[in-house]
Formats: sequence, structure tokens, C-alpha cells
Amino acid sequence: MGRATSLDLRERMVRALACGRTCREVGERLDVAPSTAVKVRARFQATGSLSPAKTGRPKGSGKLEPYREAIIARVKAQPDITMPSLAAWLEDSHGVRADPSNLSKFLCKAGFTYKKNAAGRGERTQRCESGAD
Repeated sequence: MGRATSLDLRERMVRALACGRTCREVGERLDVAPSTAVKVRARFQATGSLSPAKTGRPKGSGKLEPYREAIIARVKAQPDITMPSLAAWLEDSHGVRADPSNLSKFLCKAGFTYKKNAAGRGERTQRCESGAD
């Protein structure tokens, strides 16, 4: 995925476009694609800001988010549950199919860690409140 165009370059594009240059001329002069100049101009006209729009998925969205409380309650009730077992439980009780690795990532973001004891048995524990989202 590409990076956002720098604010300095965006300012120079808008200034050049304000002077009457075409997007094709601006793109050629500043060594960017003409479509970049079009997009920067459109964003500036719509919002009045030159800063790039946020990228990525909005926080709190996703397939597992509506089941957040149920998943966390299940893990707290049975801390040594395996991710395949948790995935099977989620599908049986809520009808949602989720890959075990995605459940593990979901729980890590929710503040849980996976620790093994001396016997090699693992258990999910919740981190301190300062480390959780």
C-alpha cells in the first residue's frame, strides 16, 4: 500500500492549480500522476484541508466485534480454552465462522495474553488495564 503524499507537495499542487495550471501540467511539473493532483484538489475543495484522509478500517468494526462481550466472557469462564475450541463454540452458539488465528489476534487486542505454566499447559490471562484498549 502506498504512502500519502507529503503536505508540502500537496500545498504546491494546490497553489499551482489555483494559478490556472491543469492537473496534467501540475502532475508533470511535480513528478506525480495527474490523478494525484485531481484527488488533492477534490479533497481540498470538499474539506478545505490538505491533510490526507485516514486509512484503514475504522476501530470497532469487523466480524467479531458484535460478539466481543460473549467471546471475552467465554474466555474468562474457561481461561485454558484453545482457539479451535473457541471458534467451534462461536460457530455453534452464534453461527459465526472465524479462523482461530483471528480469534487469537482479537483477544490480544482485547488485552489478553497467553501464558504457559511449568507443566506446559497454557492459559489466557488479561493484562493490566493500562495495557488494554
